[in-house]
Amino acid sequence: MKFSLYALSLLASASAIELTADNYDEMTAGKTVFLKFFAPWCGHCKKLKPDWDKLMDEFNDSTTQLVADVDCTAEGKPLCDANGVRGYPTLKWGDPAALEDYQGGRDLKTLKTFVKDKLVPMCSPANLDLCDDDKKAEIKKFMDMSDDDLDKLVEGKEKEMADAEAEFKTFVEGLQESYQEGMKKKDDTLDAIKESGLGLMKAVKVAKKKKGGKDEL
Repeated sequence: MKFSLYALSLLASASAIELTADNYDEMTAGKTVFLKFFAPWCGHCKKLKPDWDKLMDEFNDSTTQLVADVDCTAEGKPLCDANGVRGYPTLKWGDPAALEDYQGGRDLKTLKTFVKDKLVPMCSPANLDLCDDDKKAEIKKFMDMSDDDLDKLVEGKEKEMADAEAEFKTFVEGLQESYQEGMKKKDDTLDAIKESGLGLMKAVKVAKKKKGGKDEL
């Protein structure tokens, strides 16, 4: 039994695909990707590994989809740095040159459904035949730009995204501050009401009812 489990683990790892800075372009060319950025010591990574290995195995022979690993502690570290990976595991998907964050569930069924529904061939410089005329024109415009101009444009858009995140964070912090202020005001008001004699009023009310009952007797 132990041998069978060991053999299965070897088969699973044999079908695993690990991307590095050296093989990334070759392995992802012409494909839509789903990548797990991980660290071997990470507990959540270890928990996800069995289902992720099954996912890699199922789509291992696909010519248009790639499910793969990126080890952020080894030769995949430059890829992790380039994609802004800060926690593990981080799942990203899409065009290999413009990955998006995956925000869905992490059970095997949900992951499989996502791959089947979303990892379809996408319009990109590597897949121009999948682009409509508007997208082709947009790609041409960017291709005709100098590297410096394109870098500045990308940096500007990334700054807009960072500003939007910062604005939302400030908004949430403001809500939290308002909530705390409101909670303190409520507590202070309730304390003042209690100190104004509410407890005694209720005690007297009960005493009067008891006294009234005795008088009736």
